[in-house]
Amino acid sequence: MASYVTDFYNSKNIFITGGTGFVGVCLIEKLLRCCPDIKNIYLLMRPKKGKQIMERLEELTKNSVFNRIREEKQTDLFKKLIAIAGDVGEENLGLSSQDRTILIDTVEVVFHSAATLDFEADLKTTTNVNLLGTRRIVQLCREIKRLKVLVHVSSAYVNAVLHNVDEIIYPAPADINTILKLVDTLDDATLNSKTPEILKNHPNPYTFTKHLAEHEVLNGGFPATIVRPSMIAGAWKEPVPGWTISKNGPQGFILGASKGIIRRLPVAKHLIYDYIPVDMVVNSLIVAAYNVDRDSDKGLKVYHCTSSTCNSFKWESVEKEINIYLHNYPIRSAVWYPYLKFLPSLFLFRISAIFVHFIPAYILDAITRLCGGRPILVRLHTNVNRSLERLEKFIFQEWRFNNPRLLQLHESLSLEDQKLFTLDVRPLIWKDYFTDLIQGVRTYLHNESPKSLPKARSKHKILTIAHLGLQAALLGLIWWLVKILFATTWTKTGLVVPITYILFDQL
Repeated sequence: MASYVTDFYNSKNIFITGGTGFVGVCLIEKLLRCCPDIKNIYLLMRPKKGKQIMERLEELTKNSVFNRIREEKQTDLFKKLIAIAGDVGEENLGLSSQDRTILIDTVEVVFHSAATLDFEADLKTTTNVNLLGTRRIVQLCREIKRLKVLVHVSSAYVNAVLHNVDEIIYPAPADINTILKLVDTLDDATLNSKTPEILKNHPNPYTFTKHLAEHEVLNGGFPATIVRPSMIAGAWKEPVPGWTISKNGPQGFILGASKGIIRRLPVAKHLIYDYIPVDMVVNSLIVAAYNVDRDSDKGLKVYHCTSSTCNSFKWESVEKEINIYLHNYPIRSAVWYPYLKFLPSLFLFRISAIFVHFIPAYILDAITRLCGGRPILVRLHTNVNRSLERLEKFIFQEWRFNNPRLLQLHESLSLEDQKLFTLDVRPLIWKDYFTDLIQGVRTYLHNESPKSLPKARSKHKILTIAHLGLQAALLGLIWWLVKILFATTWTKTGLVVPITYILFDQL
């Protein structure tokens, strides 16, 4: 059976920004593997850390996302990748006149994925990259002679001021030209002091500038579509289950927990958290572009690539399983017995973190110094604590991102395209997904092969014994101290043990 989506991409030239990011590399892989007759994929890349763009392109093709292509001996597909020197944060995208001409004359589909995702970035930085970067892409698209569509990668959280969000473009939170004037004229200190007033109810400059960027696309005057993913997590199915290179979201929690370093998380486990696998995002981008060309209604459409209203996830649904998964798939580089516990507030987290994060971190960092290593744990936990203030709204707030349009788009596809480019997250089983994700974190973030599992499990047994021994010693010490300090009987002192165990369960 024919794939109409694949047919759309045959012989077409594609331009991608953000191609080295989490979504970007997965998008490239999917296009190469499932649309092998695509002509060329131009990738906007900037020299980085002394490396020219050809070196970066060579590095890109070695990414683990392309393992499947290498295993299937399709590496000739990499010849379709063409690096273009540039940067969305620079005027004219930093393009040479020759490269700009090539893009204008040849490109038919543009995927704009580049953005600064840093929630701590200031308004000036986010305005330049997220807002002006999008304006620069829109200006380029207006010049492209054979443009079929611009696909703009936005975020479901651009409307974080609302709790129930539809697939529409909401009024801009501010006048774009006024914001650009303020950013251009105010010094950094003044702009930073005025930022809360400018943002109003927006949680950070990221969501604010990404919202404004949608209006740049809306006013572009050419075929375009917007895809809004929620929190993007590891792959559900492609290129392989559990694949990830991102340390954000749930895979970041798992990364630290499997190491034995992160032992507590502030989580409202009864709330819905909107996670979406990266391969679902990529499928949405690819199909959204195809649909603009297919659809007779040329108005700009917004698609929510989300799960909160069609397959909602709550941490309480996997709370017990998470630690089982961590013990079933331990890592050789673990520094302590892994155990993750959820706490319902930042206050409780910070109190608990003193005992289970910072005290062990100071001890391990001291040992690392004595051994000539570089201590990192205290700094890591300090940074985590600092960032939680900015993330508090996202941790303890529930959103409903309605996505009927995306589901309708899925139903409109041929049976072959529904298999190749599924947009339907409803069949996903979250417990199975997290089993794969923990293994994916182990393989792709910890760089530990599945073949190393037997040795990792042997070490895990040792850490388990050490962990139980430490717990017994701590409980005994507390018992003895209470007995000495309060001159009480051993029977009364015995009450301290269960209380202490409840407070410091699974140190």
